[in-house]
Amino acid sequence: MGKAASPRRLGDHQALASNTNVRGSAQKLNLVAAMIRGKKVEDAMNILKFSPKAMAIDVRKVLASAIANAENNHNLDVDALVVAEASVGKAITMKRFHTRGRGKSTRILKPFSKVRIVVEEREEA
Repeated sequence: MGKAASPRRLGDHQALASNTNVRGSAQKLNLVAAMIRGKKVEDAMNILKFSPKAMAIDVRKVLASAIANAENNHNLDVDALVVAEASVGKAITMKRFHTRGRGKSTRILKPFSKVRIVVEEREEA
């Protein structure tokens, strides 16, 4: 006897990848995620590859993982994949301090974020 397997939360033609510890703020990461929402996977990879934003590297890794999951785990056609969802959320925030003059100190916040990318197989219209 064991616990029953949880049902699949995504559709049959969808694959998921996520990263829970991306070093950077959710606000900056969301700007990069907004560039690829709804785009074809090939176009999204090109956008991220040539983006000047530093967060694009981490998002590109998650997108590449989602593509690999779709191909290997769910047998989806890579050429028909579209970024259905790209969501960003806050994770932990490390608190550090910086010593200042006259015995004072200031707080330094080092935020981490979560990225979740869902790719979906869509037929050409």
